[in-house]
Amino acid sequence: MHGLWLQDIESLEAISQNDDARRIFLRMAALQQAGRLPNFLAEIASDADFDDATKGQLTELTSDESFLLAVEEYLRKTQRIH
Repeated sequence: MHGLWLQDIESLEAISQNDDARRIFLRMAALQQAGRLPNFLAEIASDADFDDATKGQLTELTSDESFLLAVEEYLRKTQRIH
């Protein structure tokens, strides 16, 4: 159990340390809360600049509402620390 928890914290911290990732995850969380993720995913699916692996990863990440909420909360709380 502790291994999974530690892995989650490490993932959240990696996101918080990468400015681009931080912006993307906060944007996805905001879109999720506004009910606009389907539009975002449709745009990503039709964008030739994204490869299939990236499209799949974004779809997987956005399908986990609790993960996006956890990332958003972690980023907002740790923003003051970093």
